[in-house]
Amino acid sequence: MAAHGKSISQASDRWSGLRNAAFGVGAAILIVAVSTPQAVADFGAFLQRIGFQPHAPDLSRIAAAPAVIQLHLYSALTALAIGVVLMMRVKGTTLHKLLGWTWVLAMGSTAVSSLFIREINHGAFSFIHLLSGWTIVGLPGAVYAIKRGKVSAHRRAMTGMFVGGLLIAGLFTFLPGRLLWTVFLG
Repeated sequence: MAAHGKSISQASDRWSGLRNAAFGVGAAILIVAVSTPQAVADFGAFLQRIGFQPHAPDLSRIAAAPAVIQLHLYSALTALAIGVVLMMRVKGTTLHKLLGWTWVLAMGSTAVSSLFIREINHGAFSFIHLLSGWTIVGLPGAVYAIKRGKVSAHRRAMTGMFVGGLLIAGLFTFLPGRLLWTVFLG
């Protein structure tokens, strides 16, 4: 048994599920592309219609964005980087706790700053702001859970905030008309 309850087989097999999923998605895309070339052509026409034009990132658009959007973006990227490290490493160590508190601060900053970003919805809150409220309430709850020794509740809450509050919300930032769409794709 390796340190902190992770067995050697678990440590060496860490990437097998992700590797299998990536292979499956790639195989499915290849099968569709080969079997229905007209669908691929139609998809290309659709991408042109919505203004999909991949290019080198135009970082000047980020620099020109309001300060609250810049704060939101930088704190979200910080939380994403730290979150990936936390998900991959052994839990309960001093490094995990230090990075965890830093992640909580970055997530809190991301959630609170998002409440001041309402350009897309004409000054009103949107669906994405529900994730911000969930994060603002969930962060203290997850910290409280681990302080009380409820590791399972802490793990579920933090993983949920990482997936929902960062990954899924992050995907929404690449919709047409959003800042990151224009930086990378539009």
